Amino acid sequence: MSVGQINVTETLRKVDDLLRKDRTISPSARAMFELLVTIIQLLVAKLGLNSSNSSIPPSQDPQRQRGAKSKSEGRRRKPGGQKGHPGTTLEPVGNPDQIENIAVDRRTIPPGHYRNVGYAARQVIDIVISRYVIEYRAETLADAHGHKFVAQFPAGVTRPVQYGQGVKVQAVYISQQQLIPYDRIRDYFWDQCGIPISAGSIFRFNQEADVLLEPFESFLVGKLVLQLLLHADETGIHINKTLYWLHCLCNEKWTLFFPHAKRGGDAIKAMGVLERFHGRLGHDHWKTYFQFDCIHFLCNAHHLRELERAWIQDGQRWALKMQFLLLEIHDATSKAAGCLDEATAKRFRSRYRNILTRGDRECPSAASGNATAKRAAQSKSRNLLDRLREFETETLRFMTDPLVPFTNNQCENDLRMTKVQQKISGCFRSFEGAQIFCRVRSYLSTCRKHDIQPTEALQALFEGRLSDIIARLE
Repeated sequence: MSVGQINVTETLRKVDDLLRKDRTISPSARAMFELLVTIIQLLVAKLGLNSSNSSIPPSQDPQRQRGAKSKSEGRRRKPGGQKGHPGTTLEPVGNPDQIENIAVDRRTIPPGHYRNVGYAARQVIDIVISRYVIEYRAETLADAHGHKFVAQFPAGVTRPVQYGQGVKVQAVYISQQQLIPYDRIRDYFWDQCGIPISAGSIFRFNQEADVLLEPFESFLVGKLVLQLLLHADETGIHINKTLYWLHCLCNEKWTLFFPHAKRGGDAIKAMGVLERFHGRLGHDHWKTYFQFDCIHFLCNAHHLRELERAWIQDGQRWALKMQFLLLEIHDATSKAAGCLDEATAKRFRSRYRNILTRGDRECPSAASGNATAKRAAQSKSRNLLDRLREFETETLRFMTDPLVPFTNNQCENDLRMTKVQQKISGCFRSFEGAQIFCRVRSYLSTCRKHDIQPTEALQALFEGRLSDIIARLE
């Protein structure tokens, strides 16, 4: 590896050679120099980590190389929608909200007799953002004795002045789906609609949505248990400056977010899914997941990044070959509609094992000793090699099981907006706030995966029609 014009790897190798050849250096000085070399190697290795060879997200890697856009049919793709893209063409509506009739200015046409033969129509699609106030006036009757009888107000109308369901829907949508901070939501309602609303009211709307969604979460857990395939992942979140964990279980149709103080088994069991789940579970090799009795498969996007690090930083040629092989298998599996025949899969497994065998010579295991010392002494590249060998079945499951994807990207995509929330707000102020976020986002994400728009889903929730949404999700 080079820093500026200095080849650090070559320089450290020369220093190591000099230390071994120079017998005049005292033992204490030699130990100090060796310690400095080790520290430099560790710092250089850390300096070389980026989003392509580690778990560092691209958003935190400002020096990442932006590669050229992918090519299609041998040419660079043009900007805009690609061939086959469904598009979102603006179409006229059949029932416009307002019709403006425009008469012909007779002064601009030749004199004569004309008859009406129709009209030419053009539509302007616009939005109107305004306050809408409904005043309910309950009739009051009095009998001959002065006893008054007042008509019953609609259900939910309990105060002289109160917010309507539409305000609640928009407040929850903007805060939980669009992740806008409370103070900016308050400004939006006042600036655009002339509605005064406090941050406390917005939080109470979110609390109300959270309580109303309790039956949905129970329904969601029951559905996840029955799925053939799930993705699992977790990410750190900050609640009042303390590290917590946000766990996610999902697939193409369902999403469950769950906050917990711990990352391991206690948190995963508290979700109430994996202890009863026996389908295929994808993850990034977090050891805790292996305690659950299901069919595991591993994320090869993580493997490719780790192999990239082993090749770039440690010069491990076997890692580069393994990278190419995994991508070749992925390409072959995609062309075979997601499942290779047994003969082809057998050949790929043989090549996979041969690469690991060559890796044994290139990256030998640490010297024998107790288990703890041996593990501590081994390099990251060797640990990766051992892991790929031990979990060969889970790594290559995608090539023989048509349900298993190459990566765990579905879960990482679902978690992405959580990181956006943390960037915008910094942290959650309370654990209750994190719980509300997770439950509401689980609901909105699941609804969108079933082509139910967030506003429609929230409108049904606040109107007491959650059962209708659940029926559509069945």
